[in-house]
Amino acid sequence: MVAATIDLLGEVGYAELSFGQIAKRAEVYRPAIYRRWPSKQHLVTDVLAASLGVVPTPDTGDLRRDLLTGIGTIAEGLTTPTLDHVLVPFVADLAAHPELREQFFERIFHARRSTTEATLRAAIARGEVREDIDMVFVLDALAAPLYFRQLFGHAPLDARLVEQTVDLVLAAIRGS
Repeated sequence: MVAATIDLLGEVGYAELSFGQIAKRAEVYRPAIYRRWPSKQHLVTDVLAASLGVVPTPDTGDLRRDLLTGIGTIAEGLTTPTLDHVLVPFVADLAAHPELREQFFERIFHARRSTTEATLRAAIARGEVREDIDMVFVLDALAAPLYFRQLFGHAPLDARLVEQTVDLVLAAIRGS
């Protein structure tokens, strides 16, 4: 059903997506979908987790390369043709669904951030990053430019943006 949902999101968009369409595309009965996902938003959360992934930021000892890899996977997920018009209306829906917002934060947002934080903490332990950094701000600074460009579409969300973002953050947090 996730594959059918991904296809339909690309065809009809988030607002028009319905369980009826998904059931037809996946060749299942609608109750089979409702047994697993109580709402369209819950299903799209799973689709976002599958598409954006919760791939951890690696910790190879090369902090720049690790951050480029971790933040790069966010950029890749956000620029897939299916998701480029889904995330904004979906996030708007989260305001009206606190339990879904918590699920989104737990499954996607915090899962990704925790691996990047672990990589940064390892770099702190190696003396590569200052100990006094504001971790929440640094994590926000690494991802915010990508989400901002996804939201407004005013400039490319590409590998160059990922590299500029990582290099700017590293310049601010490097140890002496």
